[in-house]
Amino acid sequence: MLEERYKQPGAGNQERWDIYVVYGIVIGFIVWIVIMPLDAKRFGWSPAFPLWLAVLGVALLVGSFFLFFRSYTDNSFLSPLVRIQEERKQRVVSTGVYGFVRHPMYLGAILMFLGAPLLLGSLYGILAGLALTILLMARIRGEEKMLGRELEGYREYTQNVLYRLFPLLW
Repeated sequence: MLEERYKQPGAGNQERWDIYVVYGIVIGFIVWIVIMPLDAKRFGWSPAFPLWLAVLGVALLVGSFFLFFRSYTDNSFLSPLVRIQEERKQRVVSTGVYGFVRHPMYLGAILMFLGAPLLLGSLYGILAGLALTILLMARIRGEEKMLGRELEGYREYTQNVLYRLFPLLW
């Protein structure tokens, strides 16, 4: 399991397009993590946020930590790469947080990408987080096409768990 989770881009039978997406996420994450403290503390580019936005940021981060933890514990096939793990006989996981939304780890990442800049008071961090959210949503589209084509039972799973990320929305 750990070997799978530490695979580098391009390893195994990763979808070719996903290699570029992974590098885009890494670059976006670096920009996000650097821009927030520069904005919120060093240069103060953003106006002061009200306290309730910082509290909302904390709530989003708590939700993010919960979803990350449960994603990793509920799904032993969780991987940073879009690929079918034939060597591990991958199957659909539909229990735990995967019974709520189809991509709970990505939802956790989005809550983190928005919660941290709200807590710190960084408008530029929010913009970088929104850009990363759009990239993740595009990745989900490609990932779901591949899973529907190659993973037995995934199409049925999508009929039972209707939402990719946001319940009642998408």
